[in-house]
Amino acid sequence: MNKAFITGVTGQDGAYLAQFLLNKGYKVYGAYRRTSSLNLWRIHFLGIENHPNLELIEYNLIDTSNSVRVLSTIQPDEVYNLAAQSFVGVSFEQPLVTSYTTGIGAVNLLEAIRIVNPKIKFYQASTSEMFGKVQEVPQTELTRFYPRSPYGVAKLFAHWMTVNYRESYNIFASSGILFNHESPLRGTEFVTRKITDAVAKYHLGRQEVLELGN
Repeated sequence: MNKAFITGVTGQDGAYLAQFLLNKGYKVYGAYRRTSSLNLWRIHFLGIENHPNLELIEYNLIDTSNSVRVLSTIQPDEVYNLAAQSFVGVSFEQPLVTSYTTGIGAVNLLEAIRIVNPKIKFYQASTSEMFGKVQEVPQTELTRFYPRSPYGVAKLFAHWMTVNYRESYNIFASSGILFNHESPLRGTEFVTRKITDAVAKYHLGRQEVLELGN
C-alpha cells in the first residue's frame, strides 16, 4: 500500500487530496497544526474522518527535527506540502511567521526527505502570487517572477528551493503553480466564497449588507 503524507490536510486542497488518495487505496497521514485542530469541518464534510486508512498527525512545520522524526516514523512514498500562512493581507502584518511557515517549512520537509529517504517524492504547492507584478499575460512557467507580498516572496523561496533540491540531491521534487480555484470547501475569508456566501444568506434573509476589504 502506498503511503502519503499531506501537510495542510484541513485546508481545501488538502482535504480533497486526502479523499482522492484514499479512493486510490493509499494510506494517508494528514498533518495539521495545533491551531487548526478544531478546524476539521472539511474532513467531516467529505465523510472521510473515520476512514480506516486516514491518520491525522499534529505537526510543526517549522521544526526540522519534527519533520525528520515524522518521516522516519511513517516512511511515506509521497509528501505533499500544502501547508502555508496563505493570506496575502496577513503576510504584511506577520512577515516573519509567513516566511517561516511558508518558506522555511518547505525546506524543512525537503531536508527531512534528504536525510530519511531521498527516494520519497515531494510536491510543493506554489502560487500565482509569485508572479505578483505581472510581466506578461497569460503567465507561463517561463514568465519572470515578481512577487509583491511577503507571502509571494516566501512561496517563491520554497519554489526555488524545491528546484535546488531536485537538481542538487536528485530528489523527485516538483512544484505546481496554483491560481485561484474554488469549491464548496473554499474558506469564506476569500473573496469569491465571501460573495457567494453573502448571496446565499441574503436569499435566506440572514444578511443585508456585503462588506469587502481591499
